[in-house]
Amino acid sequence: MLKNTLKYISFIILISMISCAKRGSITGGLKDTLAPVLISSFPENYSTNFKGNTIVLNFDEYIKLKNTNKQLIISPPMKFEPIITPTNVSKFIKIEIRDTLQPNTTYSFNFGQAITDNNEGNALNQFKYVFSTGPYIDSLKLSGRIKDAKEKYVDNFVSVMLYEVNEKFNDSTIYKEFPRYVTNTLDSLRTFQFENLKEGKYLLVALKDKGSNNKFNPKDDKIGFLKDYITIPTDTVYELELFKEVLPLKAFKPIQASGNRLLLPYEGKQDFKNSKPKITLRNHNEVLETIVTQFPKKDSLQIWFKPLKTDSLSLQVEKEKYNKKFNLKIKDQKKDTLNIRAVQNGVINFRERFTLETETPLVKFDKSKINLVNKDSTAVEFTTEYDEFDQKLYVDFKKEPSEKYNFTFFPGALTDFYEKTNDTLSYKLTTKELEDYGNLILNLQNVKRFPIIVEITNKKGDNVLASEYSEGQTRIEFNLVVPEEFTIRVIYDDNKNKVYDTGSFLNKTYSEEVFYYQKAVDVRSNWDVDQPIDLSIPFNPEVEKKQDDKKRKEAEKKRKAF
Repeated sequence: MLKNTLKYISFIILISMISCAKRGSITGGLKDTLAPVLISSFPENYSTNFKGNTIVLNFDEYIKLKNTNKQLIISPPMKFEPIITPTNVSKFIKIEIRDTLQPNTTYSFNFGQAITDNNEGNALNQFKYVFSTGPYIDSLKLSGRIKDAKEKYVDNFVSVMLYEVNEKFNDSTIYKEFPRYVTNTLDSLRTFQFENLKEGKYLLVALKDKGSNNKFNPKDDKIGFLKDYITIPTDTVYELELFKEVLPLKAFKPIQASGNRLLLPYEGKQDFKNSKPKITLRNHNEVLETIVTQFPKKDSLQIWFKPLKTDSLSLQVEKEKYNKKFNLKIKDQKKDTLNIRAVQNGVINFRERFTLETETPLVKFDKSKINLVNKDSTAVEFTTEYDEFDQKLYVDFKKEPSEKYNFTFFPGALTDFYEKTNDTLSYKLTTKELEDYGNLILNLQNVKRFPIIVEITNKKGDNVLASEYSEGQTRIEFNLVVPEEFTIRVIYDDNKNKVYDTGSFLNKTYSEEVFYYQKAVDVRSNWDVDQPIDLSIPFNPEVEKKQDDKKRKEAEKKRKAF
């Protein structure tokens, strides 16, 4: 009997081992796509007569917080940020308020996309915890949209603010004080919405708030605002245009860059090409001869002076009401020398001017020592123009298709500020066939007013490739352009200075109006594109995105078919 029992047990164990060894796959359930759910909170959400300083939120599953520094919006803003714990995975969130709460005020904690479940990262979208220190919850709303005054696309994470217009309000409030209410477009929206507002009169402002401090810093922040105060309640959908102000000139202590050059750092983008500051360099009482140019790609001016023996110089900067003096020590350093570089190398396009950049500023040009011939050694007429501020010499001439040109600058053709001249310089250029280029004709419709600046840029809109100025003409031609997808931009030049002008909060001026055509215009080789442009249809990035997605799908379909 015992023997049979042992055989039976051995058989069962063997079968079990075989079953365990059998290969197979473990299958789970359906993928979790549900966001966490708030099951309780203390105090309850939308509580009134709030008195405490601690809030606890309990969820139905383990959650984690992501990017609360960007996603969490507290309105009205608090001087001292609350402590939010835990920072690891948990089923609850604890909020410890460290600020003194205002009486009879509705507070909102909007977590955006910050609360996600631990396993799949499903976000509890735009979860809000709201309470009031008074007897009721404010319930009014305000909505609107954001655009950039000049750029094609608007920034992410734009803060939108409401400042209560009361006896304490003035123009300096946005620089020093927190707004009454704040919301944010976050990383995927171009619209904004306020909720839980109380009725009243407000200033509406948008900021690309680089410092994340809910205060306007003109040095770093873009701003958009409405000149007129708004009254809540309102059904109006407002639009705010962001722009970067031109800061007033502020110069910093000069730096000696070489034995004959100073760098003058400055703050505030200025139109120095048309309106340079007055810069006076002195050796004791003697005023020195100088040339002022722009330091490439930096907010600094270059002050060129003739070498001299001295241990100190003084420099004075004047522009309008600005006046600043500096004293600096001078050391014996290596001096800058004449160095010349050609911008074009080999091929020159029909719309380009041959350009030379110089290390030191030029002062004399001897055209008789500059020779331009074609491949048949026939002389070609040319004109020259020197941009002293950017230290660029432009040479323009009529270009023929499939032609070769040879530029020769003989010794003494160019003389710089230090009486140094060039050695023999030779540059060979070629042109392409006319068929290698395209022509773009724009027929503008519904132009609001003139004059206008019409620009074609790269697709992103951040690099101007060609520009035309019109005081009434609606047919604008850009001939012989390099084939590319172009963005069309039109600037209403209201002050007629032929450049785009930004706005000013203190002066209550908006930026000049800018229009972008909705579609990218594709110009191909040996094609004429005659494009109607209706300026009454504003640019919508969502429409462009759909168009790009459609193009990508069509290209992918063709690729797979091939």
